[in-house]
Amino acid sequence: MTSSRGAVALVMAVATLCGCVSVQAAETSEPRQRIRDLGITIGQYPTGPLNNITDVAGVKVGHTTLISGEGPLKPGTGPVRTGVTVIVPRDDVWRKKVPAGAFVLNGTGEMTGLSWVAESGFLEYPIALTNTLNVPRVANGVMSWMIRQYPEIGISDDTLTPVVAECDDGRLNDIQGRHVSEQDVMAALDGASNGPVKEGTVGAGTGMVSYGFKGGIGTASRRLSEKEGGYTVGVLVNANHGRRPELMVGGVPVGRLYEAVPPVAQALSPGQSEGSIIIIIATDAPLDGRQLTRLAKRAALGLARTGSTARHGSGDFLLAFSTGNVIPHYPSEPTFQQTHLADTHLNPMITATVEATEEAILNALTMATTVVGRDGHRIEAMDLDRLQELMGAASRR
Repeated sequence: MTSSRGAVALVMAVATLCGCVSVQAAETSEPRQRIRDLGITIGQYPTGPLNNITDVAGVKVGHTTLISGEGPLKPGTGPVRTGVTVIVPRDDVWRKKVPAGAFVLNGTGEMTGLSWVAESGFLEYPIALTNTLNVPRVANGVMSWMIRQYPEIGISDDTLTPVVAECDDGRLNDIQGRHVSEQDVMAALDGASNGPVKEGTVGAGTGMVSYGFKGGIGTASRRLSEKEGGYTVGVLVNANHGRRPELMVGGVPVGRLYEAVPPVAQALSPGQSEGSIIIIIATDAPLDGRQLTRLAKRAALGLARTGSTARHGSGDFLLAFSTGNVIPHYPSEPTFQQTHLADTHLNPMITATVEATEEAILNALTMATTVVGRDGHRIEAMDLDRLQELMGAASRR
């Protein structure tokens, strides 16, 4: 029998996937646009058809968004402004593993499972993003979903160590309540699709703050020319990092030119970190774990282009995977073949990754909506008219 809360979470998960969540006073309904739709072009490479991480064939994304309650914080009860976002590298990734690599720019945070990624050079289950205190429950959700798909896990098959990455949404959310349940995670995984990805105040990004504005989920992609291999690079971020004066948009110091940041968006309590960002990179280029680690490192340059300096208290975790090869679960033969892109042809992939990362972060900012959270904390979305005004003034100089 499904509990009333579980039923509400499932409804919200379905609603989030179709982009039709109604949240009353918690979230404003101002129109939002992606950075490119505002006439601001980042980089030189063309985007994929959707300009999403799902432009990489086989990759799916799902969200469960949890928004309820308002007013004073009641620890363990609400208000709730949180969620979970999942990235599925390919169907049957347990038996058809994807090469993977990771990089930690600054480690004040957590992405579980990275030791096995580093040791094996592959990824064999979905990636989940959520808030800091919800990591164990979300890991349970991933494990329950995987066991449902593969009932022999832990019996006659191997066990698993899920990849779950976190950012702190405590400025808006009752983070002590750990409101994301196993059922919420499984709903996001069941509903994951390869279509357009909802951005901003959604899933794991619901309670995030970035550069003093409302932050959250952002995504972008790049497509290489046929001469360069015709490969696609897609990036998805959960942006909860940066301080207002640091923000750069296309080389313009928007953060310094914008109005002063509201105190609640900038203030940090003694126990809070200075913010975090999770960056997930997907590609169909045939890269191995070592090369994907190199790509993950280069994505940090895209982060830097938006102004971040990876402060002492920030958690900046980057994970890259490739669908260009299949690593079999238990190969019957002692060897198997893979295609391998030569390192000397990697430069276009590097540039595309940097560009897509920068644009994904900016999309998180321009697509996020103003949110009122616990204790009446209000985090404003970036004013898109003001952004265009500042960018236009810079171009006329």
